[in-house]
Amino acid sequence: MAKILIIAEHDGSALNPATGKCVTCATEIDGAEIDVLVMAASATDIAAEAASIDGVNKVLTAERDENANAVAALQAPQVVALADGYSHVFGPSTTFGKDLMPRVAALLGVNQVSDIMSVQGPYSFKRPIYAGNVVVSVDAPADKTLVATVRTASYQAPGNDNTAAIEAADCAVELPAHTRFVEARSGDSDRPDLQTAARVVAGGRAFASEENFELLYKLADAIGAGVGSSRAAVDAGYIAPETQVGQTGKIIAPDLYIAVGISGAIQHITGIKDAGTIVAINKDAEAPIFEVADIGLVADLFQVLPELTDALS
Repeated sequence: MAKILIIAEHDGSALNPATGKCVTCATEIDGAEIDVLVMAASATDIAAEAASIDGVNKVLTAERDENANAVAALQAPQVVALADGYSHVFGPSTTFGKDLMPRVAALLGVNQVSDIMSVQGPYSFKRPIYAGNVVVSVDAPADKTLVATVRTASYQAPGNDNTAAIEAADCAVELPAHTRFVEARSGDSDRPDLQTAARVVAGGRAFASEENFELLYKLADAIGAGVGSSRAAVDAGYIAPETQVGQTGKIIAPDLYIAVGISGAIQHITGIKDAGTIVAINKDAEAPIFEVADIGLVADLFQVLPELTDALS
């Protein structure tokens, strides 16, 4: 029987929905026993939330002052110490998981399976490669602990009618001293988080300046959407890097994705292909984004956005 440990992602007070989607992935393995590990300075509320996720057998809490912030170099040794007896260790394929899980795999001396999008068996999975153009089957050895990240855009969040047991884990492992948390900086915004937003509007290099992105922000506020961007816009300095969507940014799956002034390079398409409805606005009728868009509008964004924002407001 597969015994799976899922590493919870949270902000110190609430779970990231990516954790539940990892549970959904794990439930595709027949007969799996699924536990969730919450590492925090104070895990009470987060553990209670994790315990309510359907499919979870038990929640383990690792409470240490060092876990007040998610520092992968400090958390990986704790995961390894608690992974004994588990056949699988899963984490989300988010910024958090991409930082932590490779360290866990390295400490365990195994290869990592990245971006699981479908389960074929306990040690057999499908994952995308070549910017999502090819989906391959991957078979992992059954005699070693399997460390993997889950492509959360491929899964839905489970229900929360469960009452799993919560236990304090013994995590008195020595932690490395070469890495420490200094500070976290992020832009203040009341808009929904990009990776969990049901609606996302994103802008590209066609905006031509940081000031012109105000047009996009007004549209986002009008419909309660998160804000994303292309790598070209980020590289040009028009918008913050944490908004980047795509192969080297965030992989998202909102119900509605509006791409404004984005040409649609394959690296960007990789990050949005699981969106429910894709709307593209671009003045270039030959832009690749129109090949994947459900609704396309060939128009000048500087004319269309103010009109669209007024109509939606």
